[in-house]
Amino acid sequence: MNKIKCQCGHENPFGTVLCEQCGRPQTEDAKKSKLIDMRYEGSARRSQTYKRSIVDKIWNFFSSVKVGINIIIAVLATSAIGTIFPQKLFVPATTEADILAYYEKHYGFAGTLYYKLGFYDMYSSWWFIILIGMLGASIIIASVDRVFPLYKSLKKQRTKRHTSFLKKQRIYAEGEVADSNSSLAKAEKKLKELRYNVKTEDGALLAEKGRFSRWGPYVNHTGLIIFLFAVLLRTLPGFYVDETIWLREGETRAIPGAPGYYLKNNEFIIETYSKEEDAAFGQAIDRVGTIVKNYQSDVTLYKDAEDGIPGRTDQMEFVKNYSIVVNDPLSFDGFNVYQMDYRLDELKSMTFQLTEKETDMSFGEFTVDLLNPERLYELNEGATVELKEYFPDYDGVENGEPVTNSPIPNNPAFIFKMVTPSKPKGEISFVAIRQTLETEVNELKASFVSAETRDITGLVVRKDKTLYILLLGGIIFMIGVAQGSYWNHRRIWIQKSEGNALLVAGHTNKNWFGLKKELDKVRIYADLPQHEDRRDSGFGSDEMKGDKQ
Repeated sequence: MNKIKCQCGHENPFGTVLCEQCGRPQTEDAKKSKLIDMRYEGSARRSQTYKRSIVDKIWNFFSSVKVGINIIIAVLATSAIGTIFPQKLFVPATTEADILAYYEKHYGFAGTLYYKLGFYDMYSSWWFIILIGMLGASIIIASVDRVFPLYKSLKKQRTKRHTSFLKKQRIYAEGEVADSNSSLAKAEKKLKELRYNVKTEDGALLAEKGRFSRWGPYVNHTGLIIFLFAVLLRTLPGFYVDETIWLREGETRAIPGAPGYYLKNNEFIIETYSKEEDAAFGQAIDRVGTIVKNYQSDVTLYKDAEDGIPGRTDQMEFVKNYSIVVNDPLSFDGFNVYQMDYRLDELKSMTFQLTEKETDMSFGEFTVDLLNPERLYELNEGATVELKEYFPDYDGVENGEPVTNSPIPNNPAFIFKMVTPSKPKGEISFVAIRQTLETEVNELKASFVSAETRDITGLVVRKDKTLYILLLGGIIFMIGVAQGSYWNHRRIWIQKSEGNALLVAGHTNKNWFGLKKELDKVRIYADLPQHEDRRDSGFGSDEMKGDKQ
């Protein structure tokens, strides 16, 4: 697009509102307005200049402050929805069916709807990540669209400005003085005492301080971009791990999120308070029954051998033994394993005895491992028991078939086929806790003898490589907040006119009272004409509505 040539001869980029050289208004709106809009120093912004191609439209969309605010509102609203019910990570279930059952059981229809709409895994969902990406794009594009034109304008600003620029400032004064040269010299001295950077040129003076505060919002944006970048990094493998592992006593399992590492639960220990040990807990123990004093998991950490095949548990290499206690995690290779929960007395195995009903003759006992049951059990006298079906968490019959709620042995049930020399074809029996069903009257029965239980420890595996990036983003953000909040950019122009007349103008991005107070000190010391706040006088109040930056 064609550049705009000012009357002073300077060529400005298309879309410039105020001449970069002299400050003359370049657009019709700026020429007609009583006060000029000093946002971004009247420089040309890409979003207000190019509007034709698809790239321009995307750029203009994301550079809009209104669009950015709407995206922030959408992120906040979805984040709030994600806190209504517990997220997937905090649900004590492993399969999708179990997770759905949990929400349905505890929260009814609302919980089911919450699950169906995908809110149960809100912060890892693709659409929430897209929202975060859109927010990052909005912050980056809006910042670039403004910061580069602002930087160029502030860097190129001239000491001497056209009178039309000065007369359209909010703080303005014009009048005769006894000696304009003496007033300029005194003003320069006083402004330096007030810590202004002062430049003079051909009967004109520019005093400026606090320019660095103008970059506060962009330092804010930089901190936010780093913060959002760290949030997006959490979706990549290896940067963030937050997994749950339930480990039974004596069990060895691969650690989720930590490939090549394995954990064995040697023993789970729980200690409770007693009245004899601490009388202070006596009343509480009488009221609630049991108060846990300590619970811990004594574990062994293994890893894949260097020359072994990954995943082969028989080729594991010992790393260390450790006792995981609350707030004292097992640490290795950037991972931390925390003690978070436990379950006591889970069924491990059940022992049955095969007998003949009429004679009460026993063919021996057999034990069913409830987590890894065998299919065939050989007993005395050539008798065998075949496990036809196994239901770890039996929950009744649906459509004529037994059903199980989960693979956890909370309420085990079995279908046995019992074979003896006298019954070579075998007999079928359905055996559950306190329940035995037969399709026809059997001569054999599998009687419950005993059960073995064990405790389960609930551990959380965590690794966060983004923590320091998040911290860095937060620190930079707060620096930007302080930079933009506690300092302000102030400028004062003093310029000779005809004879001994002086023109005085002032501008700040905020705290106009402070600017006027300092200008009063300079006016009294240097005998400058009395300035006027045109907003207080109603001059150009409509134009001033958008002058905040």
